[in-house]
Amino acid sequence: MRLSLNDMPVALPRGCGPPTPRLQRNPGTQKHRGIPHPEAPPEGGVCMCPCTDRTLVSAAFSEIQDGAFSHLPLLQFLLLNSNKFTLIGDNAFTGLSHLQYLFIENNDIWALSKFTFRGLKSLTHLSLANNNLQTLPRDIFRPLDILNDLDLRGNSLNCDCKVKWLVEWLAHTNTTVAPIYCASPPRFQEHKVQDLPLREFDCITTDFVLYQTLSFPAVSAEPFLYSSDLYLALAQPGVSACTILKWDYVERQLRDYDRIPAPSAVHCKPMVVDSQLYVVVAQLFGGSYIYHWDPNTTRFTKLQDIDPQRVRKPNDLEAFRIDGDWYFAVADSSKAGATSLYRWHQNGFYSHQALHPWHRDTDVEFVDGEGKPRLIVSSSSQAPVIYQWSRTQKQFVAQGEVTQVPDAQAVKHFRAGRDSYLCLSRYIGDSKILRWEGTRFSEVQALPSRGSLALQPFLVGGRRYLALGSDFSFTQIYQWDEGRQKFVRFQELAVQAPRAFCYMPAGDAQLLLAPSFKGQTLVYRHVVVDLSA
Repeated sequence: MRLSLNDMPVALPRGCGPPTPRLQRNPGTQKHRGIPHPEAPPEGGVCMCPCTDRTLVSAAFSEIQDGAFSHLPLLQFLLLNSNKFTLIGDNAFTGLSHLQYLFIENNDIWALSKFTFRGLKSLTHLSLANNNLQTLPRDIFRPLDILNDLDLRGNSLNCDCKVKWLVEWLAHTNTTVAPIYCASPPRFQEHKVQDLPLREFDCITTDFVLYQTLSFPAVSAEPFLYSSDLYLALAQPGVSACTILKWDYVERQLRDYDRIPAPSAVHCKPMVVDSQLYVVVAQLFGGSYIYHWDPNTTRFTKLQDIDPQRVRKPNDLEAFRIDGDWYFAVADSSKAGATSLYRWHQNGFYSHQALHPWHRDTDVEFVDGEGKPRLIVSSSSQAPVIYQWSRTQKQFVAQGEVTQVPDAQAVKHFRAGRDSYLCLSRYIGDSKILRWEGTRFSEVQALPSRGSLALQPFLVGGRRYLALGSDFSFTQIYQWDEGRQKFVRFQELAVQAPRAFCYMPAGDAQLLLAPSFKGQTLVYRHVVVDLSA
């Protein structure tokens, strides 16, 4: 039996229950909108039409809607060729549990829903040939348990990650599938889909998504572990405190824990020495201090003052360990100050060494490579200076300068393979990536960074990133390209005036914190995205 739907009402043959309603028309265009839902069968009865085949050719409707053929439960053969519909929705063939042959050919279908074929448990032959399909929803053929033959020829398949599942399915299915070919991308054009190697599909990418918003500004962030718990120390001059947050493993959020008074804090550096927790509070005004956590009173108490004649205007603080001894270095930005080194001895930190004076230092970075501990001290007015630890003198000795960047605001380092790199941010001009060549640094890359005061390289699950902030634009996240040995732009984050970046693994959550001087402190989560899903 053949049934034409070319601008004509559809009606079931006599004896097939209630008549099929007319197709809905759009009064303005006189075009059919789609095959509508059939009317319900009479109360107390089920429409059991004896019709077992239907042919719909040259119909003017543009969409097959949910349950469009449910009034034909005994249908075994359905031919939908040379029609004008472009979309087949979910559950379009629901109720056709006896359908064995379904031919949807020579249409202009550009999309199928994931559950288009749900309920077709008896289908053995399916043809989608000569349509405009560029992709197919993942596992669209899963409901077709006994499918014997599938025809997808004549479509414009885009063989990207959305088709990877189809390549995997074709390699394992018992269904006979006629050869199908890729229309794009150019590197796969005219390639047989069945022959595409899975290794050619690079479908795993990553993303930084906003995870938590801390509704306050901050200028530094330092995560630390103490008594098996994870904490975060934030310098907040706006509220005159070093704020300590604790990671809640149940709620998976950072929660308020404690505060240390600090009217002009620029850095709050936690240090766990001999199982005791200390926090070095560096302030621009009013002196800098060291606090000790008393587990008996569960409070921070002041342990000692830091000589204000030695540390005038601290800008950065770095803690490290050399040959079993704990040290911290304070970069002093005062014109009359000197970057200073302090060493832990029995019950306190004591002045150990003063580095170069009059440099107005902005950042200090500890680098322990090749068994030679080094300090690299940056200044906004002079080239960064490299100091190397002398085990004989028990002090840092000047080794040279990083002449390629005369005005670095911040300096960080990382290792990639066997190579060591420096990242230097600049407020005016491009930031630089330098590689250590054994006796000197050579420039590898320049990154646009006008207004940058913060940058941070970090490693997440084998992927290396660089966060580069700016006072005049959004933060840029770069990813390290192993083949090119350079950073490539990866993502933009809406962080306003960041003063630091901090990577903090918290259980299975990989977090990037961005303290902001002007706005909220933002916490981003690193997620892995499968583009083939």
